[in-house]
Amino acid sequence: MKVAILSPDKPIYEGDAKVLTLPGLDGLFQILDHHAPLVAALGEGIVKVDGADEGHTLRFEIQNGFVEVLDNVVSLLVTGVKDI
Repeated sequence: MKVAILSPDKPIYEGDAKVLTLPGLDGLFQILDHHAPLVAALGEGIVKVDGADEGHTLRFEIQNGFVEVLDNVVSLLVTGVKDI
């Protein structure tokens, strides 16, 4: 799936992913390839991007944001991003 993580200041990540783990308001949840359409609020926590390449994982700490999943494209709009 295609993933775009954006903050108000700059793009954070654009690329492919196999699995996204996100901090929802009620706990962690995952988005897999060909996920059903979804819009959800994100809380404070870690965004984990398991990339299309084996063993390639990125992690970002966020304060909050939103995620939209549509047609195998995942868009995250987040604030307070820190690389970890």
